[in-house]
Amino acid sequence: MNVILKENVASLGKAGDTVNVSAGYGRNYLIPKGLAIEASSKNVKVLEHERRLILQVAEKERKKAEAIAEKLKEVTCTIARRVGDQDKLFGSVGTKDIEKALLEEGIEIERKNIILEEPLKSLGEFSVKVKLPAGASAEVRIKIVGEE
Repeated sequence: MNVILKENVASLGKAGDTVNVSAGYGRNYLIPKGLAIEASSKNVKVLEHERRLILQVAEKERKKAEAIAEKLKEVTCTIARRVGDQDKLFGSVGTKDIEKALLEEGIEIERKNIILEEPLKSLGEFSVKVKLPAGASAEVRIKIVGEE
């Protein structure tokens, strides 16, 4: 049985591929779960149209991600924290603090997209990686200063 994959399936292929599978696997698993449709001439035409629409949406997302990346390159977020002896912070600066600082700069990034190996615990300037839509990423500069 030939089917057209609607989503990526690890053992078969990528979305849009036409693959030959056993009839039971296609009818009982792939098609009911919405992972594939039967490969008929009508379905092939419909899928080509959907593929073009998906590519257009992906291109818009990519351009939006590039615009956000350009904005992030120009931004330096300053976060003030209480400081103890030897310029050690009381507490630390985590993704929640960075998210709040970015929001104050007018950039809305979800906390789960801010990649921080460990919380920042000292004064200085740090570069933090941010995941963006469409598989893009950017870096934002975070400056931690002592509270007056």
